[in-house]
This record gives sequence, C-alpha cells and structure tokens, in this order.
Amino acid sequence: MNSLSGLDILIFICYFVLVAGYGYWVYQKKKKASVSASHDYFLAEGSLTWWAIGASLIASNISAEQFIGMSGNGYFVGIAVAAYEWIAALALIIIAVWFMPVYLKNKIYTMPQFLKTRYNETVSLIMAIFWLLLYVFVNLTSILYLGAIAISGLIGPQYLHLVMIGLAVFSLIITLGGMKVIGYTDVIQVAVLIIGGFATIYFALTIVSEKFGTGGSALAGFNTLIDQAPDHFKMILKKPTETSSQEDINKYLILPGIAMYLAGQWIVNLNYWGCNQYITQRALGADLQTARKGILFAGFIKLFMPVIVMLPGIAAYVLHQNGHLQELRGMDDAYSAILGFLPSGLKGLAIAALTAAIVASLAGKLNSIATIFTLDIYMKYFKKNTPDTPAEGNEKNMVWIGKVAALVAIFIAVIFEWKDLLGIGGKGGFTFIQEYTGFISPGVFAMFILGMFWKRTTGAAAVAGLITGLVIIIFFKLFAVNVFGHETILYTAFKNADGKYEIPFLISMGWSFFFTMLIMIGISLAGPKINPKAFILDKEMFKLKPSIVAMITATLLILAALYIKFW
Repeated sequence: MNSLSGLDILIFICYFVLVAGYGYWVYQKKKKASVSASHDYFLAEGSLTWWAIGASLIASNISAEQFIGMSGNGYFVGIAVAAYEWIAALALIIIAVWFMPVYLKNKIYTMPQFLKTRYNETVSLIMAIFWLLLYVFVNLTSILYLGAIAISGLIGPQYLHLVMIGLAVFSLIITLGGMKVIGYTDVIQVAVLIIGGFATIYFALTIVSEKFGTGGSALAGFNTLIDQAPDHFKMILKKPTETSSQEDINKYLILPGIAMYLAGQWIVNLNYWGCNQYITQRALGADLQTARKGILFAGFIKLFMPVIVMLPGIAAYVLHQNGHLQELRGMDDAYSAILGFLPSGLKGLAIAALTAAIVASLAGKLNSIATIFTLDIYMKYFKKNTPDTPAEGNEKNMVWIGKVAALVAIFIAVIFEWKDLLGIGGKGGFTFIQEYTGFISPGVFAMFILGMFWKRTTGAAAVAGLITGLVIIIFFKLFAVNVFGHETILYTAFKNADGKYEIPFLISMGWSFFFTMLIMIGISLAGPKINPKAFILDKEMFKLKPSIVAMITATLLILAALYIKFW
C-alpha cells in the first residue's frame, strides 16, 4: 500500500518537470514584455485567455478539501454532496452574467477595493483583514494538512511533514512567478488533475466490479455501487423522523435535504464564486467577453467534478462495508485507501493529479493573500505613494512586498498544521472549511448583492450587516435551541452524535442571510434614495452574445438531466 514503484516515481518527476519547466518559460517570456510589474504579478495584465481563466478557476477550486474532504463526505453521505459542485455551475452562470459586468465596468481588482468604492474605508479594511485571516488559518492550513495526509498515506505516514514542506515550497515557487505563471501552469495542472482523476475512478470501479464478481468493467462497477449502496445515490436526503437512525440524522445535519436549496447552499456558492478574491481575481484582468467565457467554461467542468472527487468515496464505502478495506480509519482516509489499490504507474499519475490540485490551489490562495495585503493594506496604510517616488520603484516594491506576504503566509500555515493545532482532522476537512467560512458568508454576500444592485444601500448598513450576519449565525449555532426550543417555525434541531440538539448549519446560514438583508434594507431606507457611491448600471452591461447563451444552455440541460436521474 505505502510503496511507490520506479515507474510511479518517474511519472511524478515528469509531472514536476513539466509544470516547473512550463512555468519558468512563461515567467521568462513575461519578463521580456513591457507591462506594469504589479498588475502583471497580481492580475496577469489581462493576458489570460478564456480557457486559461476557466482552467485556473477549476485548478484553484479543486484541491485537497475536494479530493479528500468531499470524497470523505461521499463515503459518509453519498451523492448528495455533489450539490456543492452542481449548484456551483449555476452560481457561475449568475456570476458571469450579472456580477462580472459590475466588477469590470468599475475597474475592480480586489474585493476590499469593491467595498471601499461602494461603501467606505472601514468596511474595506475590516474585510481585508478578515479575508487574510480566513485564507491563512482556514484555507491554507486545511489544504496543506489534508494534502499531506493523503500523499503520506500512500508513500508512508513517516513522510507527513516532509510532504507538507514539499507542497508548501512547490506552491511558493509557482506563486513567485505571479498570476500569469499561475494561470497558465494551471492549464497543465487541470489536465493532470482530470486525466489522473478519471483514471483513478475508472480503475476503482473496475476493482469494485472484480471484488463483487460482476464482470470487471467500470460500468459494471458503477452499477454495483448503486446496488450495494442505493441510499448513497439520492441527491435529496429525507428529513429525519423519530425512528431515524443517528447516522441518518448526522447526514441530514451536513446536507439538510431540499431545505438547503432554499437556504445556505446558494449563499455558499454565490459568495465563494462571486465575492471571493481568490476566485474572481482570475477574471478581473480580462475583458467582459473573455471573463464570461472563462467562468462559464469553469462551470461546465464543475458538472463532471463529482465523478473525480466524490465517487471514490462511495467506492471506498462499498468496499469497506464488504470487508475489502478493513484498515480504513475514517472518512478522510477514503480517497487514499482507493489510491492504494492502483497498479504501478497509475498510482504515480494519481499522486501527480492530487499534487496538481493541491499546489494549484495553494498558489492561487497565496497570490490572493499577496494581492490583498499589498494593494489593500500595505500600499494604503504603510507605503502611500508620494510625488517623489519613481513609478518603477513603487511597482517593484509592490511585487516584492507581495512575495514576502506569500512567504510569511505559507510559513504560518505550516507551523499551525505541523501538529494539526486547529483540529482539522477531527472535524473532517470539507466540513471544517465550509463551516468556518460559513460564519461570515451571509453578511458578506448581503453586502455585495445589495451593494451591486440596490443604489440605496449605505456604508452604515454594510457594517451593520456584517456584524448582524455573524451574530445571528452564532446565535443559531450556540443559543437558539436553548432559547426557542428544538422545533420552531424557522428550524428543526436534531440530536447530534454528542446527544446535543443542533440546527443544520446550512439552514442557519439561510436565516442569517435573511435577517441580515432585513437589517441592511431597514438602515438604508433611513438614508438618501440614491447613495452617492452607488454603481451606475445599464441594460447594455448585461446583454449576452449567442456563444454565451449557448454555453449557458448546455450547462443547464446537463444539470437538469443529472438532477432528474438522481433526485
């Protein structure tokens, strides 16, 4: 299980040389171009094509939390967790059609800049600090930890810290080349990710078929999964009753059936894809048509991601239940356990795919950290431009500061995950990220959606909304059951594994967003009818070309077919 053959090592080395070599070539070519140093480093100076934008979005999004965390949730819950991927495809359509025109017309390059332009400096600074803390202590740490756990599970647990350092260094090297290097190397990363991912699940399904004597083909293996675990192939989980098992209740607490589609699931996806520096940065340097095509291309790819990141977990569940994976310790080990079955050569490709996902995601996060810290904190509060400072000197200084910020961020992440100080292993990686991000998502999304499309929204309302969203979701999580009981018109709480009543977190997010919107609207109604900082919108901004309409239609048809099949 824990040994790699010479062929595995050779394939991994080829992957490393290919990515590093291509990245260096892009970097050298970039150096010869006469472009703004800072804009090139942080935004790729608008040079990314639509397919590079789309590939970079996927490479940055799909990482250890999907391969390990979502695969683990696939093991525990099943296909219902695919909602995070499939609703993301719908969210990306909304972002491409309505959000990107607002960003690009107003020359928005960072999310804190959006908040300053639309609201005020206070809102911008609060959120800049929050995003930096979130990226370092939730995203970087979880990706590093889960990735190191997965890879060391294949080559030997004694290499955990060595793998962690290797991932950190590799991602930092890619980051130092800037957004253009990240964007174009992400194309290779996505190719490796998809090829390796599909090869892994194809072989896993054939293993399932062989173990159950159904013919040894991938299709037979998939049908075997459906036969052996029919409850794992339901998109909508039923609301638990008094006779429901604790396991069914635990599943519902993570993915609360049809209710989550009316509540937190939309907030999670729209906030992540539309109000997140780490994601939107890929498209903010492009023109509208290129940005839209890239985002929709990413949405199309998202439709197929559950095959790569979720099915291995279900395969691991079926094999474990039938005694073929007795050493499996927990749901976050599901993906590594499946990789252990792979033959020589394919295991190396699978590790390369996993590494590609981790490194691309880490590099994207680090570049976003560098961008926010440099443009929204350092240049505003520590190194304000002065008339006697040469423009070239400022440009080089900004890039240098960005690189230092990235280095410090990855160093902090490694320190905190050296002994899993944040307890990511105990919560389950995917749940850890979604929950901690979710505490602030309702308030942030309310600020953005009202700020974009309602001219009356005020800065005071934005600050109040941010605080309200956080307070309400904490109230729902910690105090609501004690105050109002476990059954109300707003929610139904269920006993968790510890015997305590708990409200499904996605439901809490939905109500937090609803009440935050009410507070923000109420405060804004007391202000001027049109806020002086409101964005000017016109119908021309939102017109779609036939090629865009065709991409949207194809995505919607495939998505409808998937939900009809697995409802």
